[in-house]
Amino acid sequence: MSAPPVSIIIVTWNAKELVQTCLPSVVATDYPNFEIILADNASTDGTAAWVAREHPEVKIVRHPGNWLFCRGNNAALPHASGRFVVLLNNDVEVPPGWLHPLVEAAAGRPDVAAVQPKLLQYDDRGRFEYAGGAGGFLDRAGYPFTRGRLFETMERDRGQYDDPRDVFWATGAALLLRRSALDEVGPLDERFEMHMEEIDLCWRLWRHGYRVRVAPESTVYHIGGASLPQSSPRKTYYNYRNSLLMLYKNLPPSAWRQTLPLRVACDVAALGRVLAQGRGREATAILRAYRDAFRMRRHYHDTRPAPADPVVVPFYRGLVPVDYFLRGRRTFADLPRSRFVLPDDRP
Repeated sequence: MSAPPVSIIIVTWNAKELVQTCLPSVVATDYPNFEIILADNASTDGTAAWVAREHPEVKIVRHPGNWLFCRGNNAALPHASGRFVVLLNNDVEVPPGWLHPLVEAAAGRPDVAAVQPKLLQYDDRGRFEYAGGAGGFLDRAGYPFTRGRLFETMERDRGQYDDPRDVFWATGAALLLRRSALDEVGPLDERFEMHMEEIDLCWRLWRHGYRVRVAPESTVYHIGGASLPQSSPRKTYYNYRNSLLMLYKNLPPSAWRQTLPLRVACDVAALGRVLAQGRGREATAILRAYRDAFRMRRHYHDTRPAPADPVVVPFYRGLVPVDYFLRGRRTFADLPRSRFVLPDDRP
């Protein structure tokens, strides 16, 4: 059987050094049928000129401004010809065979719409990376976590999560998507701009009857923090605002009303923690995030789940902040299995 065509989209803005470090590994991918599209968000550092000179096989799509991650990827999609699309960060390095397991996980399973690799740290290659680990989940209040990472605890990779399986969400750092499913459910939500957009997309895929998988036979190395450092108040703002929007737009109204008090209680505790640590700018970012999320809800009134729609709620029915900060559960394996409500995990 011939290899399905794959389009790899890399969005970048003024990150020439990262592109010079990471793009050559993508070009060296040994999959027989792929194209690379560099979506340049009006960089002024010569990124596009360098790519055109050093890697003429890469298709360059030049955006007129810094359209950030969501719009930058969406605007590049019309230029992609693949049956599958990979959204790939500009700060990842890939081994030659990374793409084969991702395609194989989806090609023969029409209900699989998204697949991620195992994501490890670029500078510490035996440790899981913050943004994706070995597949992601949400708790009942909407807090994301991964196999391999709970809050700031990132486990060493000892093969403990090498089982291919369904997950609630897959990392946007290296995300293979079935193009037909993406066309059906819609692309990344551009109102999110950046952060949480892949979780929202995966939730929408689950709501439409598709599955999301991790293929840990594939490994990708992520530098991380290239767009915004972990301590950035702007990152805090996007994470809190977009998480609230994601819950509002994907939960049925009754479930949203039950979830919101839990979420507010956890976020108030988080606010107190950052204030006690003297991180006033982050505290302000959390408050701004709440203000703006509630202002933006009006955009989603008509797209929320209807009463007759299938209900898809986060797979972990516990509260990860309580598990982590109060009960001392530091790893994914420490979480009680009884609190997971998993779909039928077909191979």
